[in-house]
Amino acid sequence: MPTKSALAQQLAVVAGFDDPRASLEQYRTPPDLAAHLVHTADLQGDIQDRTVVDLGCGTGMLALGAALRSPSRVVGLDIDPAPLSTARDNERKVGSTTSVSWVRADATAAPLCPPVDETTVVMNPPFGAQSDNEHADRRFLETAAAVSGVSYSIHNEGSRDFVESFAADNGGEVTHAFETEFDLPRQFDFHEDERRTITAEVYRIDWGDRSQ
Repeated sequence: MPTKSALAQQLAVVAGFDDPRASLEQYRTPPDLAAHLVHTADLQGDIQDRTVVDLGCGTGMLALGAALRSPSRVVGLDIDPAPLSTARDNERKVGSTTSVSWVRADATAAPLCPPVDETTVVMNPPFGAQSDNEHADRRFLETAAAVSGVSYSIHNEGSRDFVESFAADNGGEVTHAFETEFDLPRQFDFHEDERRTITAEVYRIDWGDRSQ
């Protein structure tokens, strides 16, 4: 298995958003964070030979990270066509042996019917920081619970109680959690600093055996 640092180097070529939309909270997932998440998922047996779905994939950072770890297939899904075009370009840059199906669709109403217990969701959903986008991460978790056996998601600091409660209410269990740094460059008018680093949290949720 390639090292986490090697994976981060491979993902460093992944371009971010050309014209990010504040309403969708479009931020490029840092390569180091993406590599950490994907490497952790791979160590847990949640990538290789499985279907991996990146909900709200943006320009493809998490989807492409997974594609470099020998899944059976990868689907990147986003409602905005512009970053999907960038994601296709990024796929050529990364040069993974597993191709990615890029799908334009609403991640909170995903048109997917994969074998649930053979599917892993990876996602960096909106944190719900914008007033018109509150609880956006809840809607993404609802989709993850519906289409996957296990999911990995990035959330704002202080989300543990919410994520654990949501998982329990939907037949799941948080099995792994870790804090990480999330680097935010200035890209919207309301940003006051040129660059800001925030604390984020990553959760692995096992949604239980639903094969019966």
